[in-house]
Amino acid sequence: MDPISDNTVGIIAILSIFVMGPITIAFARMLWKRANEPSQIRSSMADDTVVRRLAELQQSMDAMAVEIERIAEGQRFVTKLMSERPKGEIGPGPRT
Repeated sequence: MDPISDNTVGIIAILSIFVMGPITIAFARMLWKRANEPSQIRSSMADDTVVRRLAELQQSMDAMAVEIERIAEGQRFVTKLMSERPKGEIGPGPRT
């Protein structure tokens, strides 16, 4: 009453070698190829992404430069108004 007979061990050995072996090799090749391919795809996609992001960054910097120039112009205007006032005059002006 041996639960595992000689025939069962033989069948398992044959299945392991001739069926599972090629499946394992095919799976390993698929993983190997997949590991090599994304670097090429990733680099071309990364180039497109980098170019797009750099263009967006350039547009953002241009918009910020315009806004900073507006702030500076406002600062110059206020400074000019403050320097044209007579000394000692502070506040909205005389009451009428």
